[in-house]
Amino acid sequence: MTDRLKIERGSGNVFLDVGFAPEEAQNLQLRSELMTRVERFVKRSGVTQTEAARLLGITQPRLNDLLRGKIDKFSLDALVNMLGHVGMRVQLRVKRAA
Repeated sequence: MTDRLKIERGSGNVFLDVGFAPEEAQNLQLRSELMTRVERFVKRSGVTQTEAARLLGITQPRLNDLLRGKIDKFSLDALVNMLGHVGMRVQLRVKRAA
């Protein structure tokens, strides 16, 4: 065990860290955050997936895709609409890149 382990500080965006282009990484991170919010809603609501899907304005198979992390199947617009259906408001803040 003479090899030293190299530790590199992350950027704060895992998608950027694994090699996505900056623009795509930012979009993926935003979608991931919104998907997590939908997942939390489903878990905390205590209802079935079918009922949660109805509340979110989508089908149960589509909700299942979201809960399985199929990020490529969801746009920011679709995720914002789902959260709006259950009374959540998404706010956007734009600032200069560091």
